[in-house]
Amino acid sequence: MKKICVITGSRAEYGLLRNLMSKFKKSRNIELQVVVTCMHLMRKFGLTYREIENDGFKINYKVRMPIKHSVSKNIVRATALGMIGFSKAFNKLKPDLVVVLGDRFEILSAAFAAHSEKIPIAHIGGGESTTGVIDESIRHSVTKMSSFHFVSTKKYKQRVIQLGENPKNVYFVGALGVDRIKSIKLLSKKDLEKRINFKFGKKNIFVTYHPVSLNRYSEEKNIKAILNSVKKLKDAKIIFSSPNVDSGSDVILKIIKKFVNNNKNKSKLYKSMGDLFYLSSIKHSDLVLGNSSSGIIEAPTLKIPTVNVGDRQSGRIKADSIIDCFPSYLQITKSINKALSEKFKKQVFKVNNPYDVNKSADKIFKILKKINTKNILKKNFYDLSFNNK
Repeated sequence: MKKICVITGSRAEYGLLRNLMSKFKKSRNIELQVVVTCMHLMRKFGLTYREIENDGFKINYKVRMPIKHSVSKNIVRATALGMIGFSKAFNKLKPDLVVVLGDRFEILSAAFAAHSEKIPIAHIGGGESTTGVIDESIRHSVTKMSSFHFVSTKKYKQRVIQLGENPKNVYFVGALGVDRIKSIKLLSKKDLEKRINFKFGKKNIFVTYHPVSLNRYSEEKNIKAILNSVKKLKDAKIIFSSPNVDSGSDVILKIIKKFVNNNKNKSKLYKSMGDLFYLSSIKHSDLVLGNSSSGIIEAPTLKIPTVNVGDRQSGRIKADSIIDCFPSYLQITKSINKALSEKFKKQVFKVNNPYDVNKSADKIFKILKKINTKNILKKNFYDLSFNNK
């Protein structure tokens, strides 16, 4: 029986992996191992490992990466502690394959530990580009340590091959976030209002903003520009999703909390919504505002416009429902007005989502179920100039 170890460090990532994990769990030929870390184990983010357990998954190991304050030196320390913790986890669990998703620092810790312990890695989400954050270099580093690659667009497949990976081990499967939308029944507005204790208004803005680690503009300035823009909207309700634990998130969270406390009649902040509430909230909003990948990948499938603020997501392939804007009050306000216009909303209903590929989780499952992990660690660099002669 093949032992496949899935790593998850945040509520958003788990939501993407959940369908795939369920398929592993139900398989007679696979023993699913689950290792949780980082934000899942932090009280200020809601101890979301409990959601994983409530979904019926057994957590085999917890790798603690404590971060008291979200500043760069603490992120570095947590990454180092994560490497030690994952090494212990892998020595105990002895998986045949480790599955990681994305580009965060805890994923770098897991990938480095698995690579050092000579365990093959399957990486989901390689080849993407987010030039505004350090995740860009982390993602490509994880790609080079991985043996199998599952990418969300054909262009991203090309990028992974450009990094020297053998095309035979690079699979175009689409985005798990879109797959998740199609596999669950999202809540009605009435049911969602009751479940999250929030009354929607005539206009509803879903704000999800994360730190931009390589940005020359301050996080304080950026989030204040966003808040000043939404504050001026008439008859608008605002839902905030907490920023992740990257460097700078403490500043963002503090400013959002102050805004919500001063505008309790029109706004609410959630530590952790879970993917059902999160996706349902997007569905019943008029606009996604901020810089989260969910505004790029999931929102177009739900036919909701996105105002993408700043350069955190610069480099990603985007649907025509996404409006990129500079992080200033005037530019954000102008972009919001455009996104909420009847003309633009009609256009959004016609857009094609480049990440929308049917049955992404099923494709990954079928490949990993059959794939041979023996003698896979020694990789030759796939030289495009040489192989294309």
